[in-house]
Amino acid sequence: MKKLAFIALALAISCNSTQKTTGEKKTEKAVEANPETYGKTITEAELKAHLYTYASDEFEGRETGKPGQKKAIEYIKKEYVGLGIKPAKADGNYFQDVPLEISKLPTGSLSVNGKEYKLGEDYVATSAATADYTNVVYVGYGIDEENYSDYKNLDVADKIVVAKVGEPKNEDGTYVVSGSTKKSSWSNASEALAKRAEVAKEKGATGIIFYDESNYPRYQQYFAQMQKSGRERISPKPATPNKFATILVNSSLANAIVANIATDNTPKVVSTTLNVDLKSGNKDVKSENVVAYIEGSEKPNEYLVISSHLDHIGVSADGQINNGADDDGSGTVALLEIAEAFKKAELDGNGPKRSVVFLHVTGEEKGLLGSQHYTDVDPIFPLENTVANLNIDMVGRIDPKREGDRNYIYLIGSDKLSTELHNLSEEVNKKYTNVVLDYTYNDENDPNRFYYRSDHYNFAKNNIPIIFYFNGTHDDYHQPSDTPDKINYDLLENRTRLVFYTAWEIANRANRLVVDKATE
Repeated sequence: MKKLAFIALALAISCNSTQKTTGEKKTEKAVEANPETYGKTITEAELKAHLYTYASDEFEGRETGKPGQKKAIEYIKKEYVGLGIKPAKADGNYFQDVPLEISKLPTGSLSVNGKEYKLGEDYVATSAATADYTNVVYVGYGIDEENYSDYKNLDVADKIVVAKVGEPKNEDGTYVVSGSTKKSSWSNASEALAKRAEVAKEKGATGIIFYDESNYPRYQQYFAQMQKSGRERISPKPATPNKFATILVNSSLANAIVANIATDNTPKVVSTTLNVDLKSGNKDVKSENVVAYIEGSEKPNEYLVISSHLDHIGVSADGQINNGADDDGSGTVALLEIAEAFKKAELDGNGPKRSVVFLHVTGEEKGLLGSQHYTDVDPIFPLENTVANLNIDMVGRIDPKREGDRNYIYLIGSDKLSTELHNLSEEVNKKYTNVVLDYTYNDENDPNRFYYRSDHYNFAKNNIPIIFYFNGTHDDYHQPSDTPDKINYDLLENRTRLVFYTAWEIANRANRLVVDKATE
């Protein structure tokens, strides 16, 4: 690991931390800049001023797609306009549209050979489907691998398939797919249905009927809870309407379609009359990411993305506003302060060598939807040229379960993909901030699975090195009591500076970070 390439300025540059950064940038750059000159412009006072506005009742809890979220994006945009930091999109718009939809449970009917079955009791479905079939294709376990396929000699194009959970075994008791006593991923409860549906769809099927007797009560319970509560699920709106039906059935309905389905493992075409008429009540939701950037002076086509989520959970059923000061108002205002520090450096002729992207994402509370849209659908800047993501989510409080120095931060993921990034992070902290870096939740066996629960994960899954900065949960997490008066502004300042200094080194180092632990 190379030493940090920072040389102190011969003369200190005087900066007023309360003054906004506007004007023309200097073109000369005599010596390497001292990042502390700009890190010190990140102050408790400015963070507090931002947060008392951003996490106020006026913003109505910033729920995705709701009026409060629109106020949030306008506030963030106004700050970037005031700072003179340009939008990332080529069309000059700070807002990146993230098309979403409210998924409501379908209503309708399903019958087999003239007998009608009850939605929510005999079967559950989460999407619309309308079709009449005179036969179905039974694909057994629904597995398709190089050494075993239930689709052999079967044409499923424009047909609905029926599959069951499980996988075949050899006579010696080993599993055919894995070739050992270990089950394959086809038996993984979290992947079983999705993998089978994906294969069926790729082969041209119009839908899948899935039979999993042991897990059906869980699906049924979830469906019933959604019916009773009227809960709505927000998800990405597909570019084209989803015409692939997914229906989960109980034992009675499964056997009505394929007799003795539990013991019959032979794929085949089954003559049966299946009538499906399920209608959707989905509604469109308009939401937006806010994306600004400072172009790199030497490597403008390499990008460091710093992210936080702009949304929260909105207003409770009893009318109480969930202000989300820590979650993630703290990350939002930290990102604004980091952006201002980089802009001040640029105006002094010390802009970052690589481009720095300031990404405020929507829909995190709904399932990392804004960051997923950025990485999977519309990466404004190429992912292959994105050198790292630093994600800030809840950095203003103290975890009451943690003992020891209050000047800490949980770091998650720094060593998952790049050893260089982890070492860089440690060195920067020792040099500038001396925060206690706590790796408790970086453990692969962490039952909380925080590594998968914030927006950095959508970058990590693309083998982009990440660091997730997190203070841990507390009693006010996702409660109306998560308010600005409970933020530890001295800690928020120090933690924000840590992210800035880390970003500064990544943006200005000679070589991009090496990814030495890439996943498939």
